[in-house]
Amino acid sequence: MKKNLLVLAFFAVVIGNAQSKSDLLSHYEAFYKEMRLQGDVNGVINALTHLNVLEPSQQRRDTLAFVYMKNNQNLQALNTIGIESTPTDSDLAVQIKAVSLKAINQPQRAVVHFETMFKRNPTPYVAYELADLKIQLGDNNGAETNIEYGLTNSKDDMKYAFYERQQPYEVSLKAAFTHLKGLMQFNKNKEDIDAAIVYMDEALKIDPNFNLASLSKQALESRKQAPKTEE
Repeated sequence: MKKNLLVLAFFAVVIGNAQSKSDLLSHYEAFYKEMRLQGDVNGVINALTHLNVLEPSQQRRDTLAFVYMKNNQNLQALNTIGIESTPTDSDLAVQIKAVSLKAINQPQRAVVHFETMFKRNPTPYVAYELADLKIQLGDNNGAETNIEYGLTNSKDDMKYAFYERQQPYEVSLKAAFTHLKGLMQFNKNKEDIDAAIVYMDEALKIDPNFNLASLSKQALESRKQAPKTEE
């Protein structure tokens, strides 16, 4: 009799826990939907975190990391899904790792994930990110390949956003690639400044409001005019 009571008590606890977990899942799923409707980022993060604890899934983890990334919480995004490249990474996970690593100034690691993105779905936008990072890393040959791909495949209506001014602005993606070509040219041969300036002029011709290209041109001209002893 005592044994039967213990068995019944055990199953009562199991059933109670199952019901409790089911209730919590329903609660946080409803909470998640409501926070999304309200545009409450912290509420969305809270809901997804609880859902991941209650019923972990890679899809939920990727979604949580994406919300962190979109909210410029890049370290939290990376802590959620890691930084290593694995074949089972979803396309979203690869994007999060690439963008977040770039944002925290880890270009070498970011390149790995941008390369994966490019292999899975080559686009001029991913090519631009790769070229930009490779120029930073001194990989001029790799950057040149990505730049030529971008110039060949960019459409006239494609734009790229820049943020070096207080007010963000967009320029033609072709102009952005041409600006990178000028930076790459300078990296290849710092003595031939005129060759780099030619590309800056070309970028400005495509998009006269390209502030970063204008600043790069000014910096190159200043370097050109500086006495040799100051270089």
